Amino acid sequence: MAEARKVGAITYREAGQEYFDKRRLRRHAGVWSLWALGVAAVISGDFFGWNFGLNYGFGGLLVATVVVTVMYFGLCWSISEMSPALPHTGGAYSFSRSAMGPWGGFATGVAETIEYVITPAVIVVGIGAYMDTIADDLIGLNLSQPLWWAIFYVIFFTLNFIGVEASFRFAVLICLTSLAILLVFYIGALTKLDFTRYAIDTHDGQWFTDGVRGVFYALPFAIWFYLAIEELPLAAEESSDPKKDIPRGTMFGLGTLVITGFLVLFLNAGIAPGSAALGESSEPLLDGLKTIFGEGTSASLLGLIAVAGLVASFHAIIFAYGRNIFSLSRAGYYPHPLSVTHGTRQTPWAALLLGAIVGWIAAYIIYKNADTNVGASLLYMAVFGAVISYILQCAAFVRLRQKFPHIPRPFRSPVGIPGAVVAGIIALASLVAILENSEYRPGVYGVAIVYLVALAYFAIAGRHRLVLSPEEEFAMTQGDHGHPEEEGYGRTRLEETK
Repeated sequence: MAEARKVGAITYREAGQEYFDKRRLRRHAGVWSLWALGVAAVISGDFFGWNFGLNYGFGGLLVATVVVTVMYFGLCWSISEMSPALPHTGGAYSFSRSAMGPWGGFATGVAETIEYVITPAVIVVGIGAYMDTIADDLIGLNLSQPLWWAIFYVIFFTLNFIGVEASFRFAVLICLTSLAILLVFYIGALTKLDFTRYAIDTHDGQWFTDGVRGVFYALPFAIWFYLAIEELPLAAEESSDPKKDIPRGTMFGLGTLVITGFLVLFLNAGIAPGSAALGESSEPLLDGLKTIFGEGTSASLLGLIAVAGLVASFHAIIFAYGRNIFSLSRAGYYPHPLSVTHGTRQTPWAALLLGAIVGWIAAYIIYKNADTNVGASLLYMAVFGAVISYILQCAAFVRLRQKFPHIPRPFRSPVGIPGAVVAGIIALASLVAILENSEYRPGVYGVAIVYLVALAYFAIAGRHRLVLSPEEEFAMTQGDHGHPEEEGYGRTRLEETK
């Protein structure tokens, strides 16, 4: 590292070519690979997690889902404008760093780390529940839940370690498989649909069990239909043409998820065993498949295929936390060794490994100590990080329009600043709902403490270890430099910054 230079309360160091040579990613993904990655990251929300919102009534979850859909359109249009303008692996951290300085960048990046590390933990709990039921039905095999989790973490850490080509090819395959099993479910459910009897089977046939408060509390579960579609900017430095492909992949992916999410909400809740039972289920789609095809081997085999939906998101979000931790580490916000990539595979193995270990530990702690549903508790923890990052990204969009009006914007949000403001307000309401719901509050307090500790680390040490990574170059030169697809890495000197 070169000599340090203080810039306000922040200390920067120039990094030589050797530093960046150890932290390289490989370009591979096109628009349909990105679409598949985005859909795969979220599709598990159709298989598991959303159903806990039925505890607040079908009507409560339905209204919450409509509100959340509005939020995601505002957010994703904003992200689709920012990402090609700032085509860095840092994604949300990059947007907020340029808009609101190092503190804003770090606060956003840490919130996204929480989201992407805890989300696979939520999903692996669902995988474990599905696999235990299916393995018992088919071969009489029973394993402990933590062991199922460990098996899948090892498998998908290995797949993400192998290389970006394998990661994206698997994402495409597993995404299409997941959509196919959903299509089979939709067709079968239509033959068993009795909406009035099953979807509205709580609170004496009323749509809303808790009125407006129920809608409020259902918001985090509605978010689960879409959570992580915003991860695509993290693939910017692995995309063949990030300025065109990431906006297209993001919006195509969101459109796909709107269709699949609303179909699952109506059809899964509209058949036996009904919304009251599904509100407590760890395998809601498997319950629906058993209604359609009956108990026994056929339903269990279809359930095994249905695990593809959970596996798709598990794989895609492991990809996301690897890139999130990598980018923050490369810039010095996290310890530098976490951004080292494998020499030939060029995958951020250290970041991938750390996220897997922390995610498994978080799931195990909740599993051993929580009196509430493990999956729902972890879901609230993941959404806590997500909505904080959403609020900050919407604020970053508004600030970038004001602070960087000159930078090229290959895509412009059709809803502009008003759309970002509406999305930010809905995200803020969702954060309040998370904090207000006492049932899942202990886990939320835990991740809130982690968030505050991370901010304290940055105040004490992290802010003195920053490096002129592409995200920092872009921010420090007001967009003149820091374009990795055009300039490479580490080209800016401290004396060139403003």
